[in-house]
Amino acid sequence: MSAAGWTATAPSSAAHAAPSSPGSSALSEGETPFLKMHGLGNDFIVFDARDTPVMMTPALVRALADRRTGIGCDQLIVVEPGDAADVRARFWNCDGEAVAACGNGSRAVAALVGGALSIETAGGLLAANALTGGATVDMGLPRFDWDAVPLAFAMDTARLPLAWEDLAEPAACSVGNPHVTFFGTDPWSVDLERLGPLIEHDAVFPERVNVGVALMQGRDRMVLRVWERGAGLTRACGTGAVAAVANAQRRGLADARVTVTLPGGDLVITRADDGHLHMAGPAVIAWRGTVNLEQYQ
Repeated sequence: MSAAGWTATAPSSAAHAAPSSPGSSALSEGETPFLKMHGLGNDFIVFDARDTPVMMTPALVRALADRRTGIGCDQLIVVEPGDAADVRARFWNCDGEAVAACGNGSRAVAALVGGALSIETAGGLLAANALTGGATVDMGLPRFDWDAVPLAFAMDTARLPLAWEDLAEPAACSVGNPHVTFFGTDPWSVDLERLGPLIEHDAVFPERVNVGVALMQGRDRMVLRVWERGAGLTRACGTGAVAAVANAQRRGLADARVTVTLPGGDLVITRADDGHLHMAGPAVIAWRGTVNLEQYQ
């Protein structure tokens, strides 16, 4: 065990996530197993609590997520038995805030559990299907009402009459969490590390907001960078990609199927006939380990 209170196990020769059942080999007293997973570099600490409950607090999430003194992650996930679904997934950002939705995290849950499954989240019920090396997830219908995003007051969410320096008139929606997307600017030309937190914490967004900067490359391809609420710049944001495509389609900029290129790689977002947005992409088990949670309390 490391001085920090956790141990790691090298991954198997198969780099992708494989279907898993709860339970593990014998553990030392006080040890809790976890998996380190990622989707396009958006990384997670995952606790499979289908057999044994794992209690989580904001302070514990922050301690575990710390990349210098903890295990390190963008988000932490606890997978539990579901009441109205096959499993329940609870998500936290690395700042300790519980969040209702996590697109890449939902794929990780699907890849861990395996097969076709339903996932109960705070943002609603998701249908998912594990694939070799990843998963598809039905992310449901985007919501465009100003109070569903939510915004502090009524505005046209297709084109908010707002600007932060050169970033102006974003589109806004909720896909289980709030997003704004700016179009028409090269994402790599924007100082998102500076502007991202200013927009995230603007008073017009009472629950804060995720910030995407997107550039369409034809009607079926998009380049996207995301400042993630509570996590900062990330290599990939699944809900950010879903929201960006929803906003682009609403503005008439995109076809039903769009490949979204993020710093960590590609996601494919498809709008079905019923309006639901389906996300397809990789989900990987990087390694497994055990942790003494009491040392982080």
